[in-house]
Amino acid sequence: MRVARRTSPSATIRPARLVAAALASAAAVVALTGCSGYVEDICSGGEYPVSAVGSTGSACVKNDEEPPKGYTRYPEGKVPQHVDDKWDVYWRTHMLDKDGNIVDAPEAG
Repeated sequence: MRVARRTSPSATIRPARLVAAALASAAAVVALTGCSGYVEDICSGGEYPVSAVGSTGSACVKNDEEPPKGYTRYPEGKVPQHVDDKWDVYWRTHMLDKDGNIVDAPEAG
């Protein structure tokens, strides 16, 4: 006589649990590591960054326009391109004075 093998309800749920566990693990990895590899541009396409004269402020200007009053272009070779790149970090503690000289920015306080 042959007896039918019974499967438990948990046996049919197991693949769904594996998928849920895999998705939860993937979500945890993304949450803990962030979007490594993603680099945010300082300005949108068709724009270039400019520095506020006498402060660490900055703005973005359309490529075919001159900087507005109170702003100037960054010195050649020292233009920030991406958030937290070498020059973006540098210009947080330095600024251009009214004569175009690079000076230390006063400490925030």
